[in-house]
Parts: sequence; structure tokens; C-alpha cells
Amino acid sequence: MNIVSFSGGKDSTAMLLMMLEKGIPIDRIICVDTTKEFPAMYLHIEKVQSMCPVEIEIIKIDFDYWFGEHIKTRGKRKGQKGYGFPDFRNRWCTALKREAVKKLQNTISKDAIQYHGIAFDEKVRADNNKGRNIKYPLIDWGVTEKQALEYCYSRGLDWNWLYEKFHRVSCWCCPLSRIGELRVLYNDFPNLWGELQEMDKKSFRKFRSDYSVAELTEKFANENL
Repeated sequence: MNIVSFSGGKDSTAMLLMMLEKGIPIDRIICVDTTKEFPAMYLHIEKVQSMCPVEIEIIKIDFDYWFGEHIKTRGKRKGQKGYGFPDFRNRWCTALKREAVKKLQNTISKDAIQYHGIAFDEKVRADNNKGRNIKYPLIDWGVTEKQALEYCYSRGLDWNWLYEKFHRVSCWCCPLSRIGELRVLYNDFPNLWGELQEMDKKSFRKFRSDYSVAELTEKFANENL
């Protein structure tokens, strides 16, 4: 069984469509939805589905629950509500994605081959999965991140030009984003920034070590004067 791990980003999209072009059999396509993706990403996934004969199976994570509602039952923060914004030491959202995939893997034959979209110029990331039944077609084909994006553009996929504004187009509320990208979020996506301000009210943890959401709001507003 061949299973494609599909995030909806440029690399996994290019990998999936190239596999289809090359006639590589695909049995299942798995996509984990954090529910905090850009609106354009959901439209992109729908467009890819229209180009793909295999159903894209969506696994949703209840981000809002874990962010602001879950009550911790142990540890030094026992009784505290929500995990708040993630940081470099506590990337709980990434852990939830891995857990969702792990649960799925338990229902799949150990002989199944997983296909991950890691580009040739990031092949060091594949070292973390040595010994597992995972293949990296883009690495095997020498396809770089830039080439993957150009290929997607050539197929009519543009994510409403998100990649012209952001280096990564995963969760829009990620505090690990570059300051420049957060500035774009503030200026070009006011509705999402407003949602981020509401999320800030529920988080016990500061958005970033250097800036709170309020401080960034003031900073970006002053820049626009």
C-alpha cells in the first residue's frame, strides 16, 4: 500500500502530482487539518482534489480546544486551561499532528510505504526518519523547493499567491513566523489578525518572547502612519 502524506504546501503538492504523472500507484492520501490554515489553502486542497482520482482524507485537529479550553490534569500547570501559544520548547500543535498520524498508522499495515514531500535542498530533514518505511520522491528526483513551487504554478496552482508573501504557508497564527510575515498578516489579512488578537486573550503564554500580539499591533500600526 502506498500512502501519500499531503500537507497542501508546495512540496507535498508537487510530489503528489508528479507521482500521478509518473504512474506511481497511490492508495491513500492523508491530510492533517489544524483548522488554522489560510482560507486559500482550503481552496487549494479542493483544487488538487479535482485533479486527483484518489480521495484526500482529511484528519482535523481541534486546535481551539487544545489552545484555550483543555484542562491540564498533571504537571506543574495542573488545572490550567489551554496550552496557549506554542514556542520552540513546547510545540504542542506539531505534537498533535504527529499523534493524529500515529493513530492512523496503527490501522495501516506495517508493510505500507509512506511518501513524504521533502525537497532536495532540505534532504537533511529525511535523516530523522531513517529506518522507517518512508520514501522521498522529490529528493530522489532532485527537485528543489523552488522547482516544486514553479511546477505547481505551471499546473495552475497558486494558493492565491500566498508563497509570494510567506516563506511557509502553514498555520497563519504561528508565533514562530518571521516578523516580516507577521507584518504581512497584519496588513493583508485583517480578519485573521483580529482572530489572533482574540486568541491572545485566552493564552497564558506570551505570543513571542520578544513581542506580544498587542505590541506587534502597535508596532505595525505605527509603521503605517
